[in-house]
Amino acid sequence: MGKAIINIQDGVVRMPEWRMAEPVNFTLNDGEQLAIVGPNGGGKTMLVNILTGSHPLLMHDPEYDFSPSTNKSVSDNIKYITFRDAYGGDNDKAYYLQQRWNQADIDDSTPTVEQKLDAAYKIAGEDNEQRRAFRDKLYDMFNMRVLLDKHIILLSSGELRKLKLTETLFSQPRVLIMDNPFIGLDAGTRDQLKELFASIVKEDHIQIILVLSKTDDIPSFITHIVEVKDMHVGKKMMREEYLASQAPTPSQVLDASKAEAIRNLPYNNKEYHTHEVAKLNHVSIRYGSRTILKELDWTVLNGERWALSGQNGAGKSTLLSLICADNPQSYACDITLFGIPRGSGESIWDIKKHIGYVSPEMHRAYQKDIPAIRIVASGLKDSVGLYAKPSAEEYETCRFWLNIFGLEGKENTTFLKLSSGEQRLVLLARAFVKDPELLILDEPLHGLDNNNRMLVKNVIDTFMQRKNKTLIMVTHYEEELPTCIDHRIKLIRHS
Repeated sequence: MGKAIINIQDGVVRMPEWRMAEPVNFTLNDGEQLAIVGPNGGGKTMLVNILTGSHPLLMHDPEYDFSPSTNKSVSDNIKYITFRDAYGGDNDKAYYLQQRWNQADIDDSTPTVEQKLDAAYKIAGEDNEQRRAFRDKLYDMFNMRVLLDKHIILLSSGELRKLKLTETLFSQPRVLIMDNPFIGLDAGTRDQLKELFASIVKEDHIQIILVLSKTDDIPSFITHIVEVKDMHVGKKMMREEYLASQAPTPSQVLDASKAEAIRNLPYNNKEYHTHEVAKLNHVSIRYGSRTILKELDWTVLNGERWALSGQNGAGKSTLLSLICADNPQSYACDITLFGIPRGSGESIWDIKKHIGYVSPEMHRAYQKDIPAIRIVASGLKDSVGLYAKPSAEEYETCRFWLNIFGLEGKENTTFLKLSSGEQRLVLLARAFVKDPELLILDEPLHGLDNNNRMLVKNVIDTFMQRKNKTLIMVTHYEEELPTCIDHRIKLIRHS
């Protein structure tokens, strides 16, 4: 056993609302590569905030020994990439849902990837041959050179994640903590990232702590596991010991009575019943010199269940933004929704009433710290905040969907007080609450633990058993697709 890099004995956080269920005991020894795992809302982020000193302790602080690093401060030696960092930069409060596709917002003050990375590289240390070689290795690993001239707000969620990882790795910290680093990345990039991490821990004397919700794919370079659930920090286990102790997630998590209740929901008399739900004819999207979509023809028929795939930056979210009319370029394209041509004078808000939607961009845009039930209710009004008071019947529908997604007792918890996984479940309830004819789910299982991922798959499969329901879903994990998928389309990244 090596020396202790981080050591906490009987740690109790000063602020009562941030405390774990019992005093925290935790040690990270030299050479250990750790995964912190556990269910959504179990306390993983609380533990990380204790490790980094963000939640100060009573009586005594965590003990640190970062040698051979010559940096003394905790902030220089421990870098933490949080869940929300994956979706934005430094000005999340200024972000809004359509910003990524709004070319009018790009001006001289909007940084490019190259400007962001150059600034991060300079801040991280002196320029020398060794650091340049490390930078080149990161650029090659993440294929960053093709993104250098791209403006930040035009990046996909996966590209944003690669940018944030590159920025952080420039500083070569003693301890690097990452919250779900693999979500939002295509399969090839995930494999490359695991290889990069394995290389870093061998060659660069960096220790890695991964905070993982998805625990059926723990990288092989991880040596130890700490499970956190119900606000209890479990004992540190060897990776092999932990994996051997885990029972497989059952294929059916949704309670049978809840599934029956979904199937038996009443239909309203204002639904569209068109044969063609969405039709795109020779649709092309360009941003400056970049082609995102090129002469795309695609027809989605009533009752079809589509899986939309492609590498990071291939245009998946852009395509969905056109259908949802969140992209300003949608009105210049030949698009028909529910049999109504775009730009023919229809109210997009009338069309949105028939679409349930969740995406990384939506999650990033939600900065409203209002009760969970009001977030769900905003789906009935197609707004980010809630500006019209729902009826008692509408609130009952919201409670039904919160219950379906396992959020009983959370209806009055404000959004920003929820864990990131619980936030995603609330936004999923918001997508389903109006019983939409078209369900558009862009990376819906982001940040969910194994049990909740299966629950959401069960809910999707059950919901799609209802009449007049159509699905388009994006995921980079084949195993996350529900069994109901019967059509596929793959986008190819253009230069």
